[in-house]
Amino acid sequence: MGLFSWKTQDTNESIPASGSSRETFTVYMSDGNNTWREDNYEGYGEFGGKDYYALLDEMNGGDGDRDRGIDLAFDEEKSGVKFPSLSTNGRFYNEEPEQCEYQGWFYDDDEDEDY
Repeated sequence: MGLFSWKTQDTNESIPASGSSRETFTVYMSDGNNTWREDNYEGYGEFGGKDYYALLDEMNGGDGDRDRGIDLAFDEEKSGVKFPSLSTNGRFYNEEPEQCEYQGWFYDDDEDEDY
C-alpha cells in the first residue's frame, strides 16, 4: 500500500507521515458534522481511526468503500463531490484538500523550505 498525504487547509502545511524526517503534528479530519483527531499520522489515509477515502465515499452516498473513495478522489470529473477537510483547527472547509506532492514522506527539513 502506498502513502497518501495532503496539505492542511488552514495552514497549507504538508502533513508528514511518522517515520519521515519531519515531526508529525495534530491534524483534524472533518465531514462537517464529525471530527477525528490524529496526533501521529502514519501516512495511509487514517485520521483518528477513520479512513479518509472511506469517509469520502460515505459523504457521497456510499457505504464507506475505501476503493470507491479513492476512485472519487482521483477522478477527473469532481463536480458535486463532497470532500473531508484536513486542518490543524478542526474547521470544515467544504472543498478538496490539496495533495502533498511528497505524499508525507520527507528526508530532511531543508529539502523543501516552502512547506
